[in-house]
Amino acid sequence: MTSNNSANLHIEIIGQGPDLVMLHGWGVNSAVFTPLHQSLSQYRVHYVDLPGFGHSQQIEGGLSTWVDALVTALPEHAIWAGWSLGGLVATQAALSYPQKIKGLITIASSPCFMAKEDEAWPGIPPQVLNQFSEQLGQNLPRTIERFLAIQAMGSETAKEDIKQLRDLVLARPLPTVTALSQGLSMLTDIDLRSQLTELQLPWLRIWGRLDGLVPKRVQPKMPMASHIEDAMLAKASHAPFISHQQAFLQIFMPWLALQTR
Repeated sequence: MTSNNSANLHIEIIGQGPDLVMLHGWGVNSAVFTPLHQSLSQYRVHYVDLPGFGHSQQIEGGLSTWVDALVTALPEHAIWAGWSLGGLVATQAALSYPQKIKGLITIASSPCFMAKEDEAWPGIPPQVLNQFSEQLGQNLPRTIERFLAIQAMGSETAKEDIKQLRDLVLARPLPTVTALSQGLSMLTDIDLRSQLTELQLPWLRIWGRLDGLVPKRVQPKMPMASHIEDAMLAKASHAPFISHQQAFLQIFMPWLALQTR
């Protein structure tokens, strides 16, 4: 089932049960979550193509505009799970609309993706993000392929992971250059670190120890609290739900069950 909404967002609804929202990362679309469909069938999962990605129309503006459109299009009291850039979007949604969101899951995601040397904050080197910005107008498919390759780097099954990611993603239209550029601006400029202590809802954070985009050193710098749970997958890089699906589900499913019982 696909939902229609005023922002022309493509949201595929699969399964029956408590509401779960899944948000993908930069350069891809919600088809990346296809391998999880069966495991999540006891939830009513809303697989969202972010604005300008996959089958969704682009929306002018920045992160808060995206979040407003998503919150309007999605059911209240769902658990929001976001991978990479999707985790940043989900975190902003939880900060802006705490009364509308039941729980937060961030997967290989950071509140501030850009490395900040002066603060010893680990992240993506600024020159890498600048390179992607420059290449956007030149060769879109190649830019996305390069980004997918970086995501799988470090994983023992990198080659297969890249192929699986690419095959899933390319089954839908390529993102618009505007949407890619909006997403890169979010990865470059957004810094939610100072607001994280405001988050009082249950929060699961899943990390890959070999992640080249969200270094493992981010996790110890994050706020800790009784409503927050961290899981570090020892052999995974940036796409743990692809490379280490079983290990990922062993963390993801029990936490979901606990929040929705």
